[in-house]
Amino acid sequence: MKVPVVLLLLFLLLLVTGCAEGRCFCQVTGDLDDCACDVETIDGFNNDRLFPKLQTLLESDYFRFYKVNLNKPCPFWTVSGHCGLRDCAVKTCSPVSSSSSSSSLVSEVAEMSTTKQDETNDHSALVFFPSDETREALLDWSKHDDEAEHFCVSDDEESPDSQHVDLLLNPERFTGYRGPEAWKIWNSIYEENCFKPLTVKRPLAPDSFRSSSGPEGQCVEKRAFYRLISGLHASINTHLSARYLLDDSWFQRRWGHNVTEFRQRFDSELTAGEGPKRLRNLYFLYLIELRALAKALPFFQRPSFRLYTGRAEEDQRHKELLLQVLQMARSFPLHFDETSLFAGDEKEAAKLKEDVRLAFLNISRIMDCVGCFKCRLWGKLQTQGLGTALKILFSERQIEALPASGGRRPSFQLSRREIVSLLNAFGRISTSVRELKNFRSLLAEER
Repeated sequence: MKVPVVLLLLFLLLLVTGCAEGRCFCQVTGDLDDCACDVETIDGFNNDRLFPKLQTLLESDYFRFYKVNLNKPCPFWTVSGHCGLRDCAVKTCSPVSSSSSSSSLVSEVAEMSTTKQDETNDHSALVFFPSDETREALLDWSKHDDEAEHFCVSDDEESPDSQHVDLLLNPERFTGYRGPEAWKIWNSIYEENCFKPLTVKRPLAPDSFRSSSGPEGQCVEKRAFYRLISGLHASINTHLSARYLLDDSWFQRRWGHNVTEFRQRFDSELTAGEGPKRLRNLYFLYLIELRALAKALPFFQRPSFRLYTGRAEEDQRHKELLLQVLQMARSFPLHFDETSLFAGDEKEAAKLKEDVRLAFLNISRIMDCVGCFKCRLWGKLQTQGLGTALKILFSERQIEALPASGGRRPSFQLSRREIVSLLNAFGRISTSVRELKNFRSLLAEER
């Protein structure tokens, strides 16, 4: 029997690219479950259009500073100790110590805003000591916050333990934090907060892999929640693999892509087939947060809304850039249809929605149990960002009823911390999608 030439050529092509034996694990393609979108559309939209504008926005003063309490005790178990590794540390802005008049951020912060995180340089030694004027401006920002119902536990911003962190000087990357303590965090999140049926057993060891597609037979809401957590986990692992400490010598510290680490976390053969599912869940998370940004556009379009830092012209310019990002998000052609969630019996839907809110609230509390402070920082920010996205999706009527101008207090509000976490959390997911493209290229070069 003669083999057609076309099929033979195709087979040879598969062998060359490494796909014949299932090794193209990062080539996630096709439609995503529970939505009408495909991976290819997301890749093109994110990498070519949205990512560049979003990164520029996140480097602005409003979005680079995040106020957080990294000293809250773990409410669920006694933490044996904190990570003593150098890269687990977080450099916070020193607290306000003067009563000088509030003003704009001074030039030192403006100059630092242009600083790029060069992967070949070590920024862990940089400590940000803002001037009195800058510190006072940071304090003044809180006067412009709104307040709202939360999906996440919100840190007390008045607490002396709450400090501003410059996210550009504390990038999310591999810190060396791993082992039983790190495993316990994710195990608690999955086993106790993801609507896992009793028939699913706990993993026996930290290296055990769990299903990333979610337990079968669940309603779409619980399955979606499970996929969101799995997608967040996949995104974090992508960043740790993309910003890995490759060289730690006395004269330099070099960060970059670690293909071996990426394989260990996502290769189908090394993860019992779970790696590609996790990456698909990352794309699912992208769609959810993208949809929330599109839905929030009316809130940010109000003339009364300001990205307040004290510099009127710069604030207006950054608001215009924010609106461009949100309008671009709204233009995405294959949005997730959130109307499929909580669409059944009104009482049951309300109960299910509250279950989801409480489960996510619990996950946000678990972040205070993370022993690595830098991991805790980004864990708290990203869980709050996802919680804010869910809050937006569940508040469509309130957003539609927002007054066009000032006057009565709006029924839907977002605090500064929620806004900063929402955009930065999506920035992390957007970066993950772009990093997958980089890993595909690196894997192709290996072959």
